[in-house]
Amino acid sequence: MNNYISRIRRPVKRKDAEQYVLLALLSFAASVTLTRLFLQLTGYPQIGNSELHIAHVLWGGLLLFIAALSPLIFVTRWVYPLGAVLGGVGVGLFIDEVGKFITQNNDYFYPAAAPIIYVFFLLTVLVYLQVRRPSARDARAELYYALDLLAEVLDDDLDTRERAELEARLRPIAQQTDQRDEARLANVLLDFLASPDLHVIPHAPGFWERCLRQAQALEARWVKRRRLKAALTGAIGALGLLAVVKLVSLVVAAFSPAFLEQMVNELVALGQVKSASGMGWFSARLALDGAVGLLLLVAAVLMIVSQERLGVQLSLLGLLLSLAVVNLLVFYFDQFSTIFTAMVQFGLLLGVLYYRRRYLAQTCVES
Repeated sequence: MNNYISRIRRPVKRKDAEQYVLLALLSFAASVTLTRLFLQLTGYPQIGNSELHIAHVLWGGLLLFIAALSPLIFVTRWVYPLGAVLGGVGVGLFIDEVGKFITQNNDYFYPAAAPIIYVFFLLTVLVYLQVRRPSARDARAELYYALDLLAEVLDDDLDTRERAELEARLRPIAQQTDQRDEARLANVLLDFLASPDLHVIPHAPGFWERCLRQAQALEARWVKRRRLKAALTGAIGALGLLAVVKLVSLVVAAFSPAFLEQMVNELVALGQVKSASGMGWFSARLALDGAVGLLLLVAAVLMIVSQERLGVQLSLLGLLLSLAVVNLLVFYFDQFSTIFTAMVQFGLLLGVLYYRRRYLAQTCVES
């Protein structure tokens, strides 16, 4: 009995779950970025009067509530991407005001707010990576997927590709002998799909599929190994050089009292350093950033001298350290102006992963 209950209650990952999480992730990032940009460009306007202030955290809460209610009320499949977008935008508007929640004086510009938001974003990325991993394919999960896809029949929108996918999922289940109920259900569904009276439309590429095909065509035409290697090497080397220059400035300041005083005065004027401990954290930021910069410079040199495999590994290590460790301190001092740098680092990370998968993995197989 206990085994039966645990088997039934074991969660099954929803079909296309990784796409919904990715939509929520991108909506969350866009919501925070555009909100901060809009407020800065417009001088931080407020909706309200001398007594009331309608903060955007309330709009975020409203969107989160709509995102939570929608799948409880509606069963159609379009609710899931809509809920993902609304949930992502809602949590972005909500967490953007985290500085007000953690300070006594409701300080929206509290320096630690930006790192907190960034950590929350990284945790969401980890959730996406976990959901993206292939899950175990058993009869129960496959039938869940099949029943979900059968909603296309109710919408009179089942096409040839979707029917082929359904049949591919159901055939192995229909041949099982140890799970008779699942096998019988799979056979019934296969008979239904094979019926000549079933209305099936020709497969027509949707918007995203057309975009993917265009991107693949552009990739085949423009993305060549030498060109991509040059672009990645130049960008990684530039990032490393900028970080090393900052590290050199810290070293020079350590041996030059006049230069150190000038640097501290500039940081105080910018509001980045307010105490001796703040200067210590700023020095730690420059040291970590510089160390990672050296790593990236070495990686760029290795790729130039055709030590691609080691160069790619060091590039991945340096970019991951920048995104997961160094940026926490950078966001504290530079606040949301760091978003662009983080986006560049993330884009380079994807580019290096693509280069390794397409070229180095192929070289390894051939050798």
